[in-house]
Amino acid sequence: MPMSDAADAPRIAIVGATGAVGTTLARLIEERDFRYRAVHLVASARSAGKELPLDGTTHRVQDLAGFDFSTVDIAFFSAGTEVSRQWVPSAVAAGALVIDNTNAFRMDPDTPLVVPQVNAGRLDERPVSGIIANPNCSTIPLVRLLHPVQREWGVEQVVVSTYQAASGRGHSGISELREDTRRALARPEEAPIAKEFTPSLAFDLVPSIDQPLDDGFTLEEQKMRQESAKILGLPGFDLTATCVRVPVVNSHSEAVWVRTASEVDRDRLMEVLAQAPEVTVYDTLATGAFPTPRTTQDPDQVHVGRIRITPQDRRAFWMWIVADNLRIGAALNALQIAEELVRRGTR
Repeated sequence: MPMSDAADAPRIAIVGATGAVGTTLARLIEERDFRYRAVHLVASARSAGKELPLDGTTHRVQDLAGFDFSTVDIAFFSAGTEVSRQWVPSAVAAGALVIDNTNAFRMDPDTPLVVPQVNAGRLDERPVSGIIANPNCSTIPLVRLLHPVQREWGVEQVVVSTYQAASGRGHSGISELREDTRRALARPEEAPIAKEFTPSLAFDLVPSIDQPLDDGFTLEEQKMRQESAKILGLPGFDLTATCVRVPVVNSHSEAVWVRTASEVDRDRLMEVLAQAPEVTVYDTLATGAFPTPRTTQDPDQVHVGRIRITPQDRRAFWMWIVADNLRIGAALNALQIAEELVRRGTR
């Protein structure tokens, strides 16, 4: 059982424990046998008092406003950017090391932005800010594949289109997609809910995620560019993105075009990607032999297929990526950060 008296087992808190990422994190703690000395489930006053299971024990959800962060070593925050901005400084001041799954601190120069398969060395020392930032759900699988390509050939330019699932908006996004889909089928004359997604996501695509910016891009698209550059250690990284919400319950997909500094051989590219940790490569161009959100089997792998070199430019190639955004894109990456902290003895 993960409950442990070992000195290196941290006391942990999950802030946002009742949300989609928080509940996924709790499941992963069980699945991966992450050892802890104590665990606290924390949420807003609206959810305080609820009881949730973890490792065979029922835990009462505590109110964030009254929680004492001096009782934990590692605090996972997955309750939204504004909650993190308000409460993470208090948690750090109380002595907790925060792993934050929001946009609040990702670009702070004193806060490392970490994908363990790419830049785990940033976890050797406790950061000055007391915060380790978890990247965006679409950035994580992308940089995990760009990293080995950069080492082998160098990456000059990336163009990416994302196809992001309703679960990116949490439980409420999933519920709205399902309800609006039922309404559209049973009562097409009735107006959709369309609160989380405008227009309604049922039987439609929404080519805009997060707030629009003055340059015509959205914050989501800016995040992918800025975060990829920071994680890969490539200032001025040339990446441009279009982020689209699609009527899929869970798992984000990405169509990615990469231009490298030298010519790429497809067989070697397949080999390099297959050697990347926790990556499944679909090594065929046959019709239907590619990953999709509904058919991928292992939610803890980055799935990549439709890998093809551009005929008119042997320094460019396309790939199709599918990854579970609640796990790889959020909770699993956060937990792998914690696992690395324990392994390295960083407290």
